[in-house]
Amino acid sequence: MRRTFRYRIYPNRVQTTALDAQLGEACRLYNAALQERRDAWKQARHSVSYYEQASQLKAIRADGSVDLANFSACQDVLRRVDKTFKAFFGRVKAGRKAGFPRFQSRRRYDSLTFPSYGDGCRLRANGRLYLQGAGEIKVKLHRPVDGEIKTVSVKREAGQWYALFSCEVEVSPLPVSIEAVGIDLGLATFAVLSDGSEIANPRFARKAAAVRRAQRKVARRARRSNGRRKAVVLLKRIHAHIANRRSDFHHKAARALVNRFGFIAVEDLNVKGMANGMLARPINDAGWSMFLQRLDDKAESAGRQVVRVNPNGTTQRCSGCQAVVPKMLSQGRHECPACGLRLS
Repeated sequence: MRRTFRYRIYPNRVQTTALDAQLGEACRLYNAALQERRDAWKQARHSVSYYEQASQLKAIRADGSVDLANFSACQDVLRRVDKTFKAFFGRVKAGRKAGFPRFQSRRRYDSLTFPSYGDGCRLRANGRLYLQGAGEIKVKLHRPVDGEIKTVSVKREAGQWYALFSCEVEVSPLPVSIEAVGIDLGLATFAVLSDGSEIANPRFARKAAAVRRAQRKVARRARRSNGRRKAVVLLKRIHAHIANRRSDFHHKAARALVNRFGFIAVEDLNVKGMANGMLARPINDAGWSMFLQRLDDKAESAGRQVVRVNPNGTTQRCSGCQAVVPKMLSQGRHECPACGLRLS
């Protein structure tokens, strides 16, 4: 199975400039490929394929139109455009609202992928990461890279740089567990287990005050000024800190469940449909979808079973006497008038 390992890298000033330039070239190629597809679709209703665009790469690189160092990285940029258009046409065919794919800003185009390890990227024996176009970069290997490295991505995030190694790793099943559990995700409490135990909701949105202060600081700064750029970096770092804390919580909660239980049942929730109106912020803050993805990934690697259960009526039905007790999603407690059972 595939796993991704993320490490902080520390390019020097020259390397940072080189990486920024490579991202800029990737963004330019992305927008040029997108423009070609938009024009072909609007003028002749012709859908340009990845192979049509990839066949032009050698000529484009030869005449200097694109100065992206690695050829395979250029191909990956075109695959991104292709994936974006396939998603667009998928929404059109499904009858959903389908906004046309948009151009990318240089400041928002923050990652570059080397799709074949060894082709323009390699982890050296001295612990440095070689990237074509930037040279050998210091990397903080806080843990070993497990498995066989397949791809390497470089990401710029809030003024900091990261390397993401996508690796093929062997499944390592945990000792067999006959314990089973049902999980009810909530808002007042992040999750209630069928054995009565609870996982508290960390409420990462409490950091919202810091976000608002940083946003006001950005708004007060003059456009294109150094002060505004610094304020934007600060705002991005606050958002990144919140996202990292949420991800860490999801990893630890999922790991604890997978280590203990051999069979895990969760509601098959339409999280996207539920995250609207007044409940949008708390649901997004809890990150239900991210947690369920982490749970699936860890269960697969550990040989555990996770099943999705039809959520229809599961919250309304009393587990003690099976009586139906209507309640709102925002209601944190279950109190059955028939049998007197009380649960969070």
